Amino acid sequence: MSLRVVVPPHPLIAHWLCVLRDPATPSPLVGTAMAELGRWLTYEALRDWLPQRALELETPHGPCEGQVVDASVPLMAVPFLPAGLGLWEGARGVLPAAALAPLSAGPADLDSRWWPERIGERVGVLLFLAQIASGRSLLRVLEQLRQLGVEGRRLRVVTTVAAAPGLQLLGETVPDLTIYCACIDAQLDARGQPLPGIGDVAQRFTGIDRGGCLG
Repeated sequence: MSLRVVVPPHPLIAHWLCVLRDPATPSPLVGTAMAELGRWLTYEALRDWLPQRALELETPHGPCEGQVVDASVPLMAVPFLPAGLGLWEGARGVLPAAALAPLSAGPADLDSRWWPERIGERVGVLLFLAQIASGRSLLRVLEQLRQLGVEGRRLRVVTTVAAAPGLQLLGETVPDLTIYCACIDAQLDARGQPLPGIGDVAQRFTGIDRGGCLG
């Protein structure tokens, strides 16, 4: 039982991370980069996690045994608003049947109004957040999920970049967690954001400066 951080060595993941890191990338292309990273990281996260069942079928040339996704095991996708929706946009093509339970994780509170009151013991849960900085927001969500009985191997996290200090906090606090990301950034800047990071990803994803004026 430990923290496992997987950085898949895929050229498309590296490419879209560079597009996302570039401050000159326009907002629509930021959304595309988020979606592509969500698609490929989710694909990797499901490699040894998505439940399957055996199936016998007839091909045009005879009988065959195969494996299909076990649709009887529910999946719940939890994108952190707003930028986590960018990752989920790509992941949705990989998991079209997953239930969607968005989450707003502010500095002081969690808004989980779209979550069910109970999450069954067979449900797999994927969290989609734009980045891991200090790790505190993610830690609060993991604690809320733990109170609902969700922890361990049926829980996975997909994010773009993860800062080493945040990963250290998670590793010291959460006994069993798997995180898939495009890169690990070694430190945080003076504002507590990953360095070199991807900037203010919520502002870049939405195209809205929350402290400024639109139009």
